[in-house]
Amino acid sequence: MTDVGTTQYETRFPSETMPGQALEVRRVTLWGLAVNLALSAIKFFFGVFGASQALIADAVHSLTDSVTDIAVLIGVRFWAAPPDESHPHGHGRIETLLTFCIGIVLGAVGIALGYRAVAALHNQQTASPGWVALVAACVSIAGKEWLYRWNVRVGRRIKSSALLANAWHHRSDALSSVPVAVAVLGARVWPAWGFLDLVATVIVSVLILYAAWEISKPAFRHLVDEGASQKERDNIVAIALHTEGVISIHALRTRYVGPGLQVDLHVMVDGNLSVRQGHNIAGAVKHRLIEGGPDIVDVLVHVEPHDP
Repeated sequence: MTDVGTTQYETRFPSETMPGQALEVRRVTLWGLAVNLALSAIKFFFGVFGASQALIADAVHSLTDSVTDIAVLIGVRFWAAPPDESHPHGHGRIETLLTFCIGIVLGAVGIALGYRAVAALHNQQTASPGWVALVAACVSIAGKEWLYRWNVRVGRRIKSSALLANAWHHRSDALSSVPVAVAVLGARVWPAWGFLDLVATVIVSVLILYAAWEISKPAFRHLVDEGASQKERDNIVAIALHTEGVISIHALRTRYVGPGLQVDLHVMVDGNLSVRQGHNIAGAVKHRLIEGGPDIVDVLVHVEPHDP
């Protein structure tokens, strides 16, 4: 049998493979924070000046974006830190926890805004918003959509769940401004339809709650140690089995550590091989999984002799 070689394969944590990630996350998030603060001020001012409850609600939504921006700026300093004695598997769970918290905050905002709008509709507290509210809503749509696309592009490239969650926070703000703009336009064209502004606020709250669910669900699953999907496990098995010297595998276990998977598995090899040859096969399996597997950051391979 051919020796697999003696190359050493080291664990590759996200913070080690892409040392510029933290700086890139900070740069994108700082721009988002600046835009969010500016949009919050613009929408709140024109919401009050133009008598639009929906636009004021949208301003509060933008302000919560600023809060999550600050959380990402603080959190990236911790989750990007390399492994240490207290955290031998790295600090990736901090990013997952922060992602879950962003979803919870977003959901709380959606519930509060929806409750306020429903209460106002029940009390028939309606007013016809001004044209300035429409202008502010359109500016918000353009600005937040730009932030969403930028954050998603960077988040997907560096595989940052927190940045992707924050991107959806931006997208939910952009989407929430669409019904606001439509409601303001409708109320101006038909003044008797001032209730459209509050109806739009309810729609905004539903969109926010949906975004919160989409953000929180995968983060919660990762926090409770849900493993890889069946498709990802099949991919891992196929890669390992196609490694030279591997006869079969079993005891496959996976868990998420931040944006990537940690994999444990047992491989069966020829029992007549030397310890070094078995070690080299294990190293080859680890290398192939990290290089070609489904976002794998660490692999632990246990070698066992195959008994025909």
